[in-house]
Amino acid sequence: MVHAKLIKLSMAALLAAAVSAPALAADFNFNTASLEYGTTAKARMVRFGVQSPWDKKWFVSNGTHLSGYWDLSLAQWRGTAYRGIPGDNQHITNIGFTPVFRFQADDQRGWYAEGGIGLNLLSKRYDNDDNQLSTHFQFGDHIGAGYVLANGWDVGMKIQHFSNGGYKKPNDGVNFLLLKAARAF
Repeated sequence: MVHAKLIKLSMAALLAAAVSAPALAADFNFNTASLEYGTTAKARMVRFGVQSPWDKKWFVSNGTHLSGYWDLSLAQWRGTAYRGIPGDNQHITNIGFTPVFRFQADDQRGWYAEGGIGLNLLSKRYDNDDNQLSTHFQFGDHIGAGYVLANGWDVGMKIQHFSNGGYKKPNDGVNFLLLKAARAF
C-alpha cells in the first residue's frame, strides 16, 4: 500500500515537472520539441519530448564535435498482449529524463549519431507478450542516428531498451524501434 502511494506521488511530481517546462526552461533552456513513434512485436509507444542543448563541446575536429542535450519526455505505451493474452491491452504512461550524447557537425546540420542512458518511471509494471518488468523505475538507454535538414527539422531513428538493470527479477527488458521528428522553437 505504501509502495503504491509512493509511486503515485513520484508520478505526480514528475508530471508536474514535465508540465512546468516553461519554468524549467529558465534553468535548462528547453528550445526543441520532439515527437516519436515506436514499436515492438506487441507494443506501441508515442512520446513527446522537450530538449535542452548542452553548452559543452568535446573532440572538436574537422568540422565535427561531441556534445549533447537533456531530454525530458512523456510517453504512452500500449501493449496488445497483456499478461501474454493476445488482444488484451495494457496502457502505461512513462515519464523520462535522459542525458544524450550526440556526435554532429559544428553547424548542427547533416548526419549525426547519438546515445543516452536515462531514468524512467512507468505508471504500471510492464507485463506484455510474456515479457515483464518487475519495477516501475526503469533505465532507458538508446543508440540512434539521424539527419538535421537545412530548414532545421531533425529526423532520426533509434533503438531504445528499457530495463531495471537487473536489480529485481523478472527483468525481461523491452526494446522499441523509434522514429523521431524534432524542431527547434
